[in-house]
Amino acid sequence: MALLRIRLTGDDDAIRGVINLLQSLDGIEHVEEVDDLMPHLDDDDSSSAGLSDTSGPDLHEIEIDVPNPSTGRKVREAVEALAFDLDAMVEFEEDEE
Repeated sequence: MALLRIRLTGDDDAIRGVINLLQSLDGIEHVEEVDDLMPHLDDDDSSSAGLSDTSGPDLHEIEIDVPNPSTGRKVREAVEALAFDLDAMVEFEEDEE
């Protein structure tokens, strides 16, 4: 079984849509959104703190256990198509276990 990581840049609706899609696919047993472990570089006393032009779309990371390469391809194709429709950007990383 392989671990597929997805990094999605988009709003909360995009992440919910992708997670719902992943949970509905046959052969997928485990889908998990992983917390952001990187510290944010915003400085509370910065002159630009909280300005709307400094905040962009959110970055989300999802981990999925895929049972075989064929299912992994199906996941990538489905997520790419949905991300395009939701105006989100998606990256994939796969680890063989």
